Amino acid sequence: MKSTRRSFIASAAAFGAIPLWAGFRAFASQRLWSERRDLYPEGVASGDPEPTSVILWTRRPYSAGSRATLYVEVAEDPSFRRVVAASRAVVLQESDWTCRVLVGGLKAAHVYWYRFTDEDGSGSRVGRTVTAPRPDDPRTVRFAFVSCQSVNEGAQNAFRRMIWEDERAAAHQRLGFVLHLGDFIYEVVEYPDEVPHRYDRTVYDIGRIPDGRKVTHNLHVPTTLDGYRMVYRAYLRDPDIQDARAYFPFVCIGDNHEFSWQGWQSTIKYDGKSEPAQKLRVAANQAWWEYIPSRVHKASGAGLESFDGAKVDNAPITRLDADGLGDEPNNLAAISSMTGYRAVRFGRHVELILSDLHSFTMEDPTTRNEADAFSLKAFPELFPQEALEILEAGRTYNGGNPPKSIPLGSGSVENFARNDPVFTVLGRVQKDWLKRRLAASKATWKIWGATNGTLDMRTDPQNLPAGLTEPWPGQGYATFGGGDFSAALTERAELYDYVRDRKITGFTVVSGDRHSFWAGYAAAALPPRKFEPVGLAFICGSISAPGLAEALEHHLQDHPLRALFVSERQPGKFESTINLTVKHGVRSALEYARTGSLRDAHAVSNPDNAPHVEFVDMGGHGYVVVTAGSDSLVSEFVCVPRPVVRAGTEDGGPLRYRVRHSAKLWRAGQRPKLVIEVLEGDTGLSV
Repeated sequence: MKSTRRSFIASAAAFGAIPLWAGFRAFASQRLWSERRDLYPEGVASGDPEPTSVILWTRRPYSAGSRATLYVEVAEDPSFRRVVAASRAVVLQESDWTCRVLVGGLKAAHVYWYRFTDEDGSGSRVGRTVTAPRPDDPRTVRFAFVSCQSVNEGAQNAFRRMIWEDERAAAHQRLGFVLHLGDFIYEVVEYPDEVPHRYDRTVYDIGRIPDGRKVTHNLHVPTTLDGYRMVYRAYLRDPDIQDARAYFPFVCIGDNHEFSWQGWQSTIKYDGKSEPAQKLRVAANQAWWEYIPSRVHKASGAGLESFDGAKVDNAPITRLDADGLGDEPNNLAAISSMTGYRAVRFGRHVELILSDLHSFTMEDPTTRNEADAFSLKAFPELFPQEALEILEAGRTYNGGNPPKSIPLGSGSVENFARNDPVFTVLGRVQKDWLKRRLAASKATWKIWGATNGTLDMRTDPQNLPAGLTEPWPGQGYATFGGGDFSAALTERAELYDYVRDRKITGFTVVSGDRHSFWAGYAAAALPPRKFEPVGLAFICGSISAPGLAEALEHHLQDHPLRALFVSERQPGKFESTINLTVKHGVRSALEYARTGSLRDAHAVSNPDNAPHVEFVDMGGHGYVVVTAGSDSLVSEFVCVPRPVVRAGTEDGGPLRYRVRHSAKLWRAGQRPKLVIEVLEGDTGLSV
């Protein structure tokens, strides 16, 4: 027991949490406690559950002083008559009065309740958490995964629905945790007096960013630690986010908006101009650490209650090393101030492997200013696939002999990436770690939390009917550009070939960021190359942030290719033909826009366009519930209507649809196979 406690305390110190060990005997709380939610305005939360421990969190701001003391209690009942752990915890002004407590010595796969109390007896709301099952526990694991919540532009009705359903589920069907795949906040904030509406949405006032900076499209972004903290506080005061964090343990990994929308490593980019922002990267990491209870490691500082981030300067990154990492000391110090990638085990059947896709990524070559030549007005959103393949491979293309220029119609564009390293999202160190975790895992299902979508988003403009628009200048298929892991073709192929060669079964990717629902297969390449799936892949719709389908309803009104994206056969009634475009090809979308017949649209489907996609809804909002057992995995899409206003009912409002995707565990060398079942609602043009 001593060695267990010793390692527990060392673990708490590594990621900065106050250690609290549960006792052998439960006792009734003797603490005077009176709930004062106004004094704990961001609520309570728990995170990264393991079989015997979990992190608890709250924030209790004070108006004076630099430190204060709270009292934390953990119990086996919500009335705190069976308290198993209790202790004092310090909160500091330098950590924005946030509190992180690691509670150990708990029972595995067990429900606990917790609360915080100040020295006057004023208490937080009561939180609920669940520890993970032990690695040898054969029970089925159920969890939800989510991403992309925008308090500024929408309502978080999906969380209300999730809680409502879980409270009514049988004990063995309840969720063990919620996986949040990033964009927990949007650092880009709109002010209603400048932008009262975007699309058909009301822009809600979440406050003003202190010392904020105004950038493109009337967006305001943080320039300091206080700016990031302000945005987190605004988001956590949303009642549905706060209730979800109080009810479920969360496992979180950040995406791009926790730092900077178009940022990479420690660089920010606005109006097409990149700027060094090492100080801002450290500030963003610190705010995430303060407000998200997790087992991420902070690089410096001996104190348990504060981040103590690296002291850096904003210095230009002038050189990338052979692995695409900015070889500049301040950049290296900034991105290593917090290490977010990690793995969490849940019983015999699930190992969750989380990766950080923005701290180590190179700048996506398709987003560089030099790539503007491929932004074709006649073909909106479309990017020649061969151009992406050449650019992302850098100097490794064609066996190390990349072309000096890339054909485009009757002309060509300079290959500006021909001397660059191959495009990486993971970075070498994290990629090597990911491979080792996958190979070593004994879990039935190795679930990679990739934050960004890995499924190719492409279509076949080479098949457009003559006369509709000018000829497609590409040499074949078109992608929808970069922006996520599907643009890292070489790196993705390396990873998937590793899964194949190591005979890793149960490989499953869960992602967010695209603001859309996708179900399909993890494959290194698509036709005309060899299509060889090695796993399953799912993407969740956003909790509330608007997606591409919604945006396109308000654009391209007079464009000859509008029917590839949206159909408006009746005024004001939009249908997302983009679903057909990316799954079945351009002729399918055009046929549906003309006839309104899904059967006729499917009849002209291009089977080579997207054999990796079984389901796609580019306008979906909601969450995904994963059920992983000994021989099968089920991924259930729970889609809510467009969340422009907060639902007035406790169930979070109606559903658009509920769709189940089931797969049996496959043997090495076999192809996984998804079976789709629509449980309720109308999936529209998604299949």
